[in-house]
Formats: sequence, structure tokens, C-alpha cells
Amino acid sequence: MRPMSLRWSSFLIPLLATAGSVGAQQQQPTPPPPSVVSTSAGNIRIERLATLEYPWGMAVLPGGRVLITEKPGRLRIWENGRLSEPVSGVPTVVYLRAGEQGGLLDVEADPNFATNRLVYLSYSEADLQGAKAAETNEMRFGGPRQQTDSIIRGAAVARGRLEGNSLHEVQVIWRQTPKTVGRGHFGVRIVFGPDGKLYLTSGDRQRFDPAADLRSNLGKVVRINADGSVPTDNPFAGTDTARADIWSYGHRNTLSAAFDPSGRLWTLDMGARGGDELNLIERGKNYGWPYVSDGDNYAGPSIPDHSTRRDITAPVRSWTPVIAPSGALFYSGAMFPAWRGSLLVGGLATQSLIRLQLDGVQRVGVEERVFMGRRIRDIAQAPDGALFVIVDDKSGDLLRLSR
Repeated sequence: MRPMSLRWSSFLIPLLATAGSVGAQQQQPTPPPPSVVSTSAGNIRIERLATLEYPWGMAVLPGGRVLITEKPGRLRIWENGRLSEPVSGVPTVVYLRAGEQGGLLDVEADPNFATNRLVYLSYSEADLQGAKAAETNEMRFGGPRQQTDSIIRGAAVARGRLEGNSLHEVQVIWRQTPKTVGRGHFGVRIVFGPDGKLYLTSGDRQRFDPAADLRSNLGKVVRINADGSVPTDNPFAGTDTARADIWSYGHRNTLSAAFDPSGRLWTLDMGARGGDELNLIERGKNYGWPYVSDGDNYAGPSIPDHSTRRDITAPVRSWTPVIAPSGALFYSGAMFPAWRGSLLVGGLATQSLIRLQLDGVQRVGVEERVFMGRRIRDIAQAPDGALFVIVDDKSGDLLRLSR
């Protein structure tokens, strides 16, 4: 599949190996954002509200306050035109170097936040026993991996009660299993479903095979109750051969998740050398990674396409070249009526806000790219229908898009 001449493959493999080690996380200096962009919804005004260090996730609270995470381990609140000091009580994160994939990641507010004040955070943590190990040489990346990171770690999700500028009664409610040394692909996007359950996207930690292993929750979409317990109607609950928290499996590096107005869960998964995916997530289904993909490993062997396996759920849409999707929502506001019902996705590689208008559940009817010249990490909808956007950069902007 996808033949390449020996001359060109020998030239490209070292370059792709470097790209694989950094992936969609490469940082390049970016110019200021444009002040106005032209879209199918008309001209959109872009306003810079604040600057943060590698912001990753957002949640809009009742009343319009915005919670924003910074990967080095800070949670901020944007309110009335200003950014707060870091919120106290945030769990300790392991963040080793600027621009890496770990750190403080997503944030989500409980659907009943107005009464219970609960906030959920995902982040990378070290092994509780402080264990260390040497990295292995995974040739599917095209070369040796980073050897200086010997800390065993994995993603976790904690929740706490937000009072003023402090988190209280913080408890870990979920952890990736197993933890592993080095590498990225932690995930973890956090979304509440219409059923009141918490859905988490758990990355494969660049370990490939665990994504298909039902004894691990790496490379999975996970479904848990808000307190971390496992719903009894999960597809593998009550079995001895699979983890009960798994909802779907065969995922690589899923940093976008959103429920549509009909209550269906959609995710976008980052491929390797090509093959980013838009998936409709269904209970107990296998989405194929690492055994099928519309992309390829960075340095062989080739991966069979989805069409070769009828027992695996194929993506609704795939992208080569990649878009590097991060953050997503179904727009429901009044400010941009032409976009109502569309899936809006942040594009890291495309430096764009990507609008997908779905034609049922089988295909994307319309795809629109709004070029921002910025690596878009996450998107949130304001109460008035404006959009908040955060930019992935050491000096990453919080932007407001409005008419």
C-alpha cells in the first residue's frame, strides 16, 4: 500500500523519525492572530483576551467564567477581562520539558456545577512508588526514542470542589493502566454524556499494541460514573477478560471528543504518517489501532487499510495529510447561525478552526477550514454564542471569536 521509491524513502525516514518523536507537539514561532477572518458565517472578529503558557483545556462555567489549564500545572480562571492567579489545590503533575505532551491537560465542569461546584482535571502523574525504567527501542517510529526520561508515569483524572480560587477535597477517580516510561499520547479529553456518565479518551502512550488489549485501558474510550466507579452496563463489566471501564478500543491519540445534539459521541484520533480519523463511538466497538489505519508507521512496516478488516469499525472521515485534531464541540449558539449543529475542531497542523457539517452518521457533507495561523488546541462556547479558542504555544493566546 502507498508505494514509495527506495531513493525517497531513504531520504524521508530520518526526517519522519524526528517528526514522530515530536509529532503534533512541535512548536514554531507564530505571528499575532488576524483581527478578522472571512467564513461561511460571515466575517468573524478575533480578540486576544490573555496569554498563557501552553494552555491545553477549557471549561465554561455558569455565568461565563472560563477555566483554563496550562501544561506546567496551573489552572486559571478568566473572568471580567482578567486572568486569575493559579488556582490552589491542583494535583501535582509531572511536566519534564517545555512543549512535551504531558502535564496538566483537560478540565471539565460537572453538569450540576451550580450546586455541587465539582471540577474534573486530567494530568500526567508519576508512578506512586517512584519506579524508574529504561526506554525500549521501538523501530516503528523510525529510530531511537528519548532516552533521558526514565520516569514511569501515566494519565489520571481527579475531581475537586472549586471555592473561590481554590480546589478542595481533591480525589483521584481514574488512572491509566499500566503506567509506562517515556513517550506521549496521554490523552485525556473529558466529556460528560447525556446519560450523566464521564467519558475519557485514553491515549496509547505510543506503545501501539495495548490499544487492542482489553486488559489495559490505554488506547481506549473509557466510561465511568462521576465518582470514578464503573457503570454496570459497560460492555465488558462483569467479565474476567477485559477492564470494566472500557467503552471502545483500538484508538491511538484521541484529543477531541464531543456529543452531538442526538446524544452520539464523536471523537477525532491523530494518525501516525497520515490517517487522522473522525469516529462515531459505539459501545464495545474496535476501531482498529494499531492493526489497521489509513496512515502508516513512521518507518514501516506498512499498516493495512480499514477496508481490509470488516470486523473493525472504520472512520467516517480520515485525513492525509493530517490535520492533528485537538478539541471539539458541536456548535449550538446564536451568534453564528450558519454553523449551528456543525462540529468545530481545533487543528494543530493546519493552524485552523475546522468546521464539519455531518450528513447523517455516514459522511461529512461540508468541510470548511478557517485559517488562523495558530495551532488551535481547544475550543469552548460562551453563553452568548461566541467562541473561546486557545493557542498551543509557550505564549499561547486565549482568543474570543465573535461577530
